[in-house]
Amino acid sequence: MQSLLSSSVLANPCTTGSPLFPPATAKLVAAASVPVAAAARSGAIAAVSRRSVSGGRCVVAAASSSSSSPAVTTAEAGEVPATMKAWAYDEYGDGSVLKLSDAAPVPDIADDQVLVRVAAAALNPVDAKRRAGKFKATDSPLPTVPGYDVAGVVVKAGRQVKGLKEGDEVYGNISEKALEGPKQSGSLAEYTAVEEKLLALKPKSLGFAQAAGLPLAVETAHEGLERAGFSAGKSILILGGAGGVGSLAIQLAKHVYGASKVAATASTPKLELLKSLGADVAIDYTKENFEDLPDKYDVVFDAVGQGEKAVKVVKEGGSVVVLTGAVVPPGFRFVVTSDGSVLEKLNPYLESGKVKPLVDPKGPFAFSQVVEAFSYLETGRATGKVVISPIP
Repeated sequence: MQSLLSSSVLANPCTTGSPLFPPATAKLVAAASVPVAAAARSGAIAAVSRRSVSGGRCVVAAASSSSSSPAVTTAEAGEVPATMKAWAYDEYGDGSVLKLSDAAPVPDIADDQVLVRVAAAALNPVDAKRRAGKFKATDSPLPTVPGYDVAGVVVKAGRQVKGLKEGDEVYGNISEKALEGPKQSGSLAEYTAVEEKLLALKPKSLGFAQAAGLPLAVETAHEGLERAGFSAGKSILILGGAGGVGSLAIQLAKHVYGASKVAATASTPKLELLKSLGADVAIDYTKENFEDLPDKYDVVFDAVGQGEKAVKVVKEGGSVVVLTGAVVPPGFRFVVTSDGSVLEKLNPYLESGKVKPLVDPKGPFAFSQVVEAFSYLETGRATGKVVISPIP
């Protein structure tokens, strides 16, 4: 696999050879990471492996914290390692193209970016589509470290960064446009570089795993409702209410926008979940066809690709938000824009518990199980979000 982000990679003071897979570094990083991962899995302290050069030799030290959530020490630029563990692929295809590197280069940061020590990440359908090459014409160059959603701790800040500082716990969607030049070095790694404007402070009431499952999904739900002109007193039908976006669309519509009526579809075992999220009407799609029911809605939010049926239950003058599948007027599709200010706006609802992240009960998946996590995501049966935590 060729050098990743070779134009912006920090020079490695401890190794020679390939910048992506220096053999000596791979062994050293892997050895240093064992107690870190073990501590994180036990729910105790988390440590950050740091690499420095002293007298021509490479020194690895571990810093610990008594915090109950995965912690990262504040680090100056010289303390950030040159290499990291990361999942990457250098060709498009199925999950088998994903490879774990012990010595991927840590991305450098631009003046408006921060370097985040990743504590947790989450997968989205767009991650699988991107890996499969569905939008290679607008993708960043290979090789790619996948991942959009991140939660972690700022360890380095660019000169133009004003609102965030080292030690801040943050979360966000690291690529401003999911399909247009998404970041080559994503969140399925120990470190990722992110523009300050795409991040928000993590709600204190949420753990890193919960926060990581929010950004892209909640921004998609929010932007879809905004584009549809949704507002207090309106009704909405959400197709796929138990999924990552659907579960948040229910909560935003009910608890943030003040919907008069929220209906949602799911399979039989998930109907009570829909009601707990705020749905007034839970429709079992295995037993009823929503398009045959008498109710009509101001907005239909289609997260599962049933646009041709969705238009049959929208009121005249209403809107159909389509995330996947065919688009039939008055349906529309959009590409979500990552925006930290949206997360900041929603933080009070997350802090209060009015809006809750939904992490699939099979997770969080371990960092070593990223291939398995992708396979599960692609079954389309996940409830809420597929989360990877702790990292590494």
